[in-house]
Amino acid sequence: MVDSAEYEVEKAEDDIEIRRYPKMILATVYGHSDNDAFGILFDYIAGNNKSRRKISMTVPVISSEKIAMTAPVISDTRSFSFVMPASFDMDTIPDPLDARTRIEEVPARRLAVIRFRGYAGAKAIGGRTSKLLEFTERRGLATRGEPFLMRYNPPFTPGFLRRNEMGIEIVQ
Repeated sequence: MVDSAEYEVEKAEDDIEIRRYPKMILATVYGHSDNDAFGILFDYIAGNNKSRRKISMTVPVISSEKIAMTAPVISDTRSFSFVMPASFDMDTIPDPLDARTRIEEVPARRLAVIRFRGYAGAKAIGGRTSKLLEFTERRGLATRGEPFLMRYNPPFTPGFLRRNEMGIEIVQ
């Protein structure tokens, strides 16, 4: 079984939740396709780090990339991140051997999140992103940064069993 990042649901309305996440550590690769970045990060957790330590896989896997929509482009920087187990902090997380892997600490934050099933293709992502941004705008919720995709299942999982989410940070 794979560990999942902890969060607390503050409010749920239809298929959108407002969540509070604690501080977390991410291993991130910038500027590569999801497949290439996944391989780089998988190598890191499989022991390609200075401690040669294996690190448990934690979900979700988080990605952000340029997504074409009817609204403005979401992001011009592609990133792909693995959430590190909560047992690590910046002092205990093994340093990567591959310079393309960056270890980053994300402070505690609130997110607006919409969950969906199926494959996370451009149409599904664009539709959920639009709905999420419309929700935050209607509720007068100030956001920070760009929407991002969170995936919870391995690539061989059938579409109807896949859990995906689009999230965006809400300013306190």
